[in-house]
Amino acid sequence: MENVVLIIHLLLALGLIAVVLLQRSEGGGLGMGGGGGGGAVSGRAAATAMTRLTWILAAAFIVTSITLTVISAQKAGNSSIFDGGLLPQASDAPADAPIAPLGTDLLPPASGDTAPLVPSLD
Repeated sequence: MENVVLIIHLLLALGLIAVVLLQRSEGGGLGMGGGGGGGAVSGRAAATAMTRLTWILAAAFIVTSITLTVISAQKAGNSSIFDGGLLPQASDAPADAPIAPLGTDLLPPASGDTAPLVPSLD
């Protein structure tokens, strides 16, 4: 079921891209106006049909998006990534595993404890 909805979703996305790219630019967004070529369908009727088709495809795209979200949520159930065993448990570590350093081990030594961090050029 999820694969069928996903394929429909992909086809709707491609169709929506195609319909938007086929529409005539009425506002001259990039400074390019639509040409005044004549045709069997008047410019206003074609724009209305393309706008209606854009709205239909957009609504169907939103419906398939919500459907995919619901299907995904049902598959996941109430599980969490922490329940799936992605984090290692204390009993999973071998006995000879190195111990991770503490946060204080990562700090530079206090002044006067050891030699300076930058050697002198004397």
